[in-house]
Formats: sequence, structure tokens, C-alpha cells
Amino acid sequence: MGIRREGLTLADADVIQEYIDYLGVERGLAGNTLDSYGRDIKQFLRYLKTLNGDDSEQATGNGLLIEEATRATVVTYVVWMRERGMASSTIARRLAALRSFYNFMVQEDYMPRNPARDVDVPKPDKRLPVVLTVEEVERLMLQPEDGDLIGMRDRAILELLYATGIRVSELVDLDLDHISTSRRQLRCIGKGDKERIVPMGTISAQAVRRYLAAGRPQLIRDPREIALFVNNHGRRLTRQGVWKIVRRHGHRARIGKRITPHTLRHSFATHLLENGADLRSVQEMLGHADISTTQIYTHLTGGHLKDVYSRAHPRA
Repeated sequence: MGIRREGLTLADADVIQEYIDYLGVERGLAGNTLDSYGRDIKQFLRYLKTLNGDDSEQATGNGLLIEEATRATVVTYVVWMRERGMASSTIARRLAALRSFYNFMVQEDYMPRNPARDVDVPKPDKRLPVVLTVEEVERLMLQPEDGDLIGMRDRAILELLYATGIRVSELVDLDLDHISTSRRQLRCIGKGDKERIVPMGTISAQAVRRYLAAGRPQLIRDPREIALFVNNHGRRLTRQGVWKIVRRHGHRARIGKRITPHTLRHSFATHLLENGADLRSVQEMLGHADISTTQIYTHLTGGHLKDVYSRAHPRA
């Protein structure tokens, strides 16, 4: 069974693919974003299959079809996610994906109304991001072995993540012609396919230059490879590969924090603000569409601001 329109019957999976195609063609969303939307909608589809009297997550019954969901169905889905300990940010993202999907369903005359339209988005968890101290960053950067190929690559990756604050997806998408170590800047494609130029420091430029001169030429197998960072087999590194690299060196540095590529992005922004950078400039370098996203880092620099105030204000 599925959705009927003009005498045709579409399976739920077909409708999801039609929606993903719409996002890619009509709205021009990037591949990673499309994958995320697809996963979120398919997770809801799996949840629907557990309904109609069978609450197990491995239900084999037909459950509800996508077009049979009501507002009550979506509300119980939110409760179901909360009971499983999912973060508010995850629930909000999945709910946003559902709302967008059902907007498409209404637009295409598959449904008369959007069942997710008036469902409240849960308040985000008030958790501040993990940030490294400058001393911890120094320890992390010392971990890769400068004398071997992989060490040169890993050092360049760590230095570039911290020096530019780019996302791990942006890092792995970098090609050779996206970076200039002489001008100390790189060009990356962020969310929504928006391009931005990000400056880099002398230390990160030196690390990348050394990797390009002595590391990458020996790692690549195909001279036509254009990826900046490659794996042991000479092919473009994946996001998962970079995560493993960062985790491995974080463990070796004996830093008692959970370190991910995003930790270096958070540290980049926080350290800039602590040293006097203005919020708008940091927003531009991070590629945030809304400055309110960047403002979370101001919560991390309160102690520094108090010190500045104490030193600078005549009546402090």
C-alpha cells in the first residue's frame, strides 16, 4: 500500500526518494545535507512501522503509512525519542526534517495538511561545547610524528582544523587548488553550498606546505588525484577517517576531554574571541548564517571579559 494520486500508488520509500530529489534539484542542498534528511525521514518511517498495536522496535507488521500520520502521531514520536534519551538538538533536527517533508507532501497533493506543522520544537539542551585550553592544543599538535608520511599529514590536518575552524566535511572536500600556503588562505564550500575564504596562520601553512612537499606525493597512487588530504591508499580521506585521526592523537596527548574535529572548531572560535576578535569576523570565518549561532562562544569567554573589564575600566 502507499499514496494514491492520479491512479498511481507510490510506496513510502518512493515518496522519500522523490522528496530527496526535490531538495537536491529545486533547493540545491549539498549531498551531506540530503543524506541527513533522508536518514531522519527513514527513522520516522521505521517508527511508524512499530505502531498499530506493536510497540517493539523490531515490529514486522505494516504499521502506519507515511500519509496516515496525524499530529498525535508526531507528538508521540517526539515523546518516544525523549524516552530514549535523545538530545533536544537531535529531536529538533528530526522534527524540522519531518516538517519540511510533510510540506512537500502537501505541496504535491499527497496530503491535505502537514501533521508536523504545529508540533512544538523542544528547547535545546543548555550544554556548552567542549573547548581545549591553549596548552592542550599545544600538546595535541606535538603528537603526530614529523618524520613519517602519516605524521606529516596528521599534523597538517590538526593544524588546519585549529587554524581555520572549518568543519570536518569542509576539510575532506578540499582540493589542491582550494588552498594557497603562500597567501595563507583557503577556499571552502560550507552549508548551503556557500563559498567563503578563510585565512590561516603561518604554522598551519608550514605544516601543509611540508605535507604537500614530502608527504602527499608518496601517499597518492594516482597522479590525477586532486584531493588535498588522502588516506593510506592514496584516496580522499573521509570524515570518519579524520575523526579517527583526531581521536587517536587526542588519546595520545592524554587530554581528559572527548576530542573531535568539532572540538578544534570550538577552540578556534573561543580563543579568537578571548584574544579580542569581534563576533562578526568570527561568524564569517566559521560560515555561520546567523550570528546567534556564533554567540554561544561568548558564554565561554566570560572570565576573560571580566579580566579585561577589571584592567580597563576606571571604576572597576
